[in-house]
Amino acid sequence: MPELPVPELLALDRAHVWHPYAPMPGRTDPLVVDSASGVRLRLAEPVHGRRELIDGMSSWWSALHGYNHPVLNEAARGQLERMSHVMFGGLTHEPAVRLAQRLVEITPEPLRHVFLSDSGSVSVEVAVKMCLQYWRSAGRPAKRRLLTWRGGYHGDTWQPMSVCDPDGGMHQLWSGVLPEQIFADAPPAGYDAYDESYADHLRDMVARHADETAAVIVEPVVQNAGGMRFHSPAYLRVLREACDEHGVLLVFDEIATGFGRTGTLFAAGHAGVAPDVMCLGKALTGGYLSMAATLCTPEVAEGISRGEFPVLAHGPTFMANPLAASIAHASIGLLLDQDWALEVKRIESALREGLAPAAELPGVTGVRVLGAIGVVQLDHPVDLAAATAAAVRAGVWLRPFRDLVYVMPPFVMGDEDLGTVCEAVLAAAVAG
Repeated sequence: MPELPVPELLALDRAHVWHPYAPMPGRTDPLVVDSASGVRLRLAEPVHGRRELIDGMSSWWSALHGYNHPVLNEAARGQLERMSHVMFGGLTHEPAVRLAQRLVEITPEPLRHVFLSDSGSVSVEVAVKMCLQYWRSAGRPAKRRLLTWRGGYHGDTWQPMSVCDPDGGMHQLWSGVLPEQIFADAPPAGYDAYDESYADHLRDMVARHADETAAVIVEPVVQNAGGMRFHSPAYLRVLREACDEHGVLLVFDEIATGFGRTGTLFAAGHAGVAPDVMCLGKALTGGYLSMAATLCTPEVAEGISRGEFPVLAHGPTFMANPLAASIAHASIGLLLDQDWALEVKRIESALREGLAPAAELPGVTGVRVLGAIGVVQLDHPVDLAAATAAAVRAGVWLRPFRDLVYVMPPFVMGDEDLGTVCEAVLAAAVAG
């Protein structure tokens, strides 16, 4: 395909391409990326004097190994020579089987069954459908609502929107249209901030609503796009015990936290508990292709199979895409074949040191770090254009939102680049 001059490309983009969380037609021009390698994005033309930017976002938290990785490239090439896609209804293939086996091996016991889909939001849709159908199959169709806590975010499709924060989230537009779910108070902020009175609140909510609740769904340890808030892992144990006591399923949305991001392979590991259903996505394929997974226990799967309608009625066209599955299997192998925990700890230390000065900046209300996640919170909404420009001038790509300037770097980022990223976060916080 012949290359378009950048002005022409941007004009066509503005006229035809609808970007996420943006109006149509667009009002600001996005940066044009020409290529990417390692932890760097190469722009089609210089912006604020920069032709290359260090990616502090891991492409919305998915590119664990950076870009253009030879191991993942080889997995893609090898699979392309065999087949890029085949329908999964009535057929199967080795990439999907091997990926499912690997996911079962590395996720908490007793998650043993894997449903592969297209995206993280769809994996949550599948999880909700599993839970609702489980109770219908058990003869308890009244258990049809979901319980969660405020401050969460689970995706932009229908059921996931219903369990995002109904007030502070991005989906207030749909209030009164979405299914009405049950919301506990937001967990107290802070990884070490355990509050027994809040634990009692969770126990009470599960107990009071058990007869109408199919499942509790939460993001374990880190509430991500809902506000980048950390909470005590002990609340996950409280939820596990309460759900077991009152006959409610427990779903962990690990789409953003899975594959080592918080310092344990899955955030559930901080609490030492397992959910009945787990959602995975984002980093599953190392940022190469869209793929997600919903895992469940034998109890959930067998419960559905005993029902009057004994199948899970969900079948995306590109479910278990062999190209994505091959890359995902290679990406997991690449992660586990190294001391990933040591690398995350290294990044955590660098972020703690590099972001600490932000606490003294005017307008900053807090700085927090967990694993390979660093967050600077402001006392006002970020000026996105000004903050982004400041980061670009520092040689870094960041994407602040709401009142947050944050970073989730690829695990392969070196110390010098981490230092540059931290400087860019500070610059963005001042400008924004």
